[in-house]
Amino acid sequence: MKKHQGFTVWFTGIPCCGKTTIADQVATLLKKKDYTVERLDGDVVRQGLTSDLGFSKKDRDENIRRITFVAKMLTRNNVVVLATFVSPYREQRRNARKEIERFVEVYVRCPVEICMKRDAKGMYRKALEGKIKHFTGVDDPYEEPEHPELILNTDTESLEESVKKVMHTIEELGYITW
Repeated sequence: MKKHQGFTVWFTGIPCCGKTTIADQVATLLKKKDYTVERLDGDVVRQGLTSDLGFSKKDRDENIRRITFVAKMLTRNNVVVLATFVSPYREQRRNARKEIERFVEVYVRCPVEICMKRDAKGMYRKALEGKIKHFTGVDDPYEEPEHPELILNTDTESLEESVKKVMHTIEELGYITW
């Protein structure tokens, strides 16, 4: 494996905006270049590390606090962390940035109407029917990042364009050499 410093790329955005899809492609490219990469994904983490938490503001804050701790440990051990979490509150993301330090915030922006069409699990439909409470973008807020290092507009750019922008940004910031 390539000797490199760790850093965290934190993908944030409403459900079904493309966070996971983009991060998976970035992970593949980085691994091909011998970077040590760990993917932290909301659905996967909620099955194990944070399975005891719900979706209240308090539980969401605790979810991100735990994930931040894990990402910080991995980062300081020279792992590239690609974190894909809705992380709807600015304060959570500010704390993650402060704790992790080598941190890149990527706002994956997409209109909720497009995200609803992409929703293979039917979560938006269930939220609109009242079957799921505290669903970001329906009955719970999403606070857009104020100063992310990168904004991706997944309703107007291709997956390839988004991935190239991420790779360019982390290279420009000096985290990788390509």
